[in-house]
Amino acid sequence: MKTPVSSMLLVLLASFIGSFGAVLLKAGAGRLRRGWRSLVFNYHLAAGVVFFLLSSYFFILGVRQGELSVLYPMVSLGYVWTLLWSRLFFGEAFTRGKFLGLGMILSGIALLYTGAR
Repeated sequence: MKTPVSSMLLVLLASFIGSFGAVLLKAGAGRLRRGWRSLVFNYHLAAGVVFFLLSSYFFILGVRQGELSVLYPMVSLGYVWTLLWSRLFFGEAFTRGKFLGLGMILSGIALLYTGAR
């Protein structure tokens, strides 16, 4: 079975949306205090969960038509997006190790893509 480009795009969209879910969860975690009210009324946490559910929906749509062995590694692109959002929203530093990991992720996905054709 060949993996259609539409499936790859859906999984790419899922990883993008999921990375925003991670950012929202971190923002919500920073607002947690003792007691259940800070959990229940924490809109950032709620939005993070919604983004992860939405991400899962697009991932499921993507894997219906494609090869899981090609598509699932594409989820790791979420780490690439998260690296960018962490810098933008939280001021986290880019390090040599992070760039090395980023290069390895992108190289691995490129190798999988060439094998999928």
